[in-house]
Amino acid sequence: MRNTDVVPPWTVSLTDGEHALIEYGIAVAAFCLAAMLTRMWSARREVGDRYRPAVHASVAVCTVAFLSYLLLAFEMHSGYRRSGDLWVPTGTAMGTWTARYMDWTVSVPLLVVEVVAVSAVVGRAAMRAKVLGGAAAVAMVTLGFLGAVVVGNGADFGALLGLGIASSVCFVIVYAVVIGVVLKSLPVLPAAARGPMVSAMVVLLVVWFVYPIAYGLQGVASSGALTVTEHLLMSGADIVAKVLFGLLLLRVARIRTAADVLAADDVHPESIWIDQLRHSEGASRPVRSTP
Repeated sequence: MRNTDVVPPWTVSLTDGEHALIEYGIAVAAFCLAAMLTRMWSARREVGDRYRPAVHASVAVCTVAFLSYLLLAFEMHSGYRRSGDLWVPTGTAMGTWTARYMDWTVSVPLLVVEVVAVSAVVGRAAMRAKVLGGAAAVAMVTLGFLGAVVVGNGADFGALLGLGIASSVCFVIVYAVVIGVVLKSLPVLPAAARGPMVSAMVVLLVVWFVYPIAYGLQGVASSGALTVTEHLLMSGADIVAKVLFGLLLLRVARIRTAADVLAADDVHPESIWIDQLRHSEGASRPVRSTP
């Protein structure tokens, strides 16, 4: 296969229906992320101080992703012009893809931080997991960006393949960090928290496979239908990886907070309710008297 055999998806013309489907996927993802941002912002007081970094990381993830989808919507509007019965890409249509990589460069390392923040891995081990997982995540996305967009303007099959393989090595490292953190935590977590913790891990690891699939499709063929498929796959994956994953970890954090209160390891000012069941009573923090 020659280097010029790859036709980047942002160079393909779209029908009205294909253009509308991409806009639909972008809008739905943006609305889901906005709703999740609201939920996580309101949840920051529902968990103990020990697990609040996970909520803060999720708020950051949703904020970055929501802003990237606003940029995607703008790029879809400005990157295509109507010509006859088709939407023809202009010179700025590449932005409909670069905005996603900008988002992932920031949000994927933060997803690793979320996992570590609610886990039982602490101290230097927690710091190592965040640094290694975060660095591997940034390298993974950056290498993918170079192969899919930068080298040869996304039309170089050799770069797409070679940098994709290099990105996959980083992908394996991120997987190993997440799996290791979760497996080390399970024996220590309260029984009620183990299910959602494992579910969060499985959700993340399964949905992350969507991104290399979409990446690989770029080197296989090109058409309006394939461009729509790639966009919808990535928008759907973003919803699952950032919303469902975040809600599962929020559940873990709330269960762990309730367990800490019951064990007298922490004091939480509010009652903790999960599935309409009270898991711990609210308590006021002791007030230090002044002499």
